[in-house]
Amino acid sequence: MRQIVLDTETTGLDASQGHRIIEIGCVELVNRKLTGNHYHQYINPHREIDQGAIEVHGITNDFLADKPAFELIAATFIDFVQGAELVIHNAPLISAS
Repeated sequence: MRQIVLDTETTGLDASQGHRIIEIGCVELVNRKLTGNHYHQYINPHREIDQGAIEVHGITNDFLADKPAFELIAATFIDFVQGAELVIHNAPLISAS
């Protein structure tokens, strides 16, 4: 079984306020063993990061200024996770049925 353990950092907590992902980090497991295959990307959100979020993750607007936008990395990210069971920190449980 192929699993991807995934974590993100964001500009804030509320997507309805336009908050965006600014970092994606993933590791691959096959049969619950690390394979050494991983994915990591910083993303320019094209919006300001809430000060409270900066205090949590330490990622600043200046640091992200030269990073790619999500639409430029989306296909690579999708390719990495394609077909795997996703294990996501703090994500709500979604039933497969």
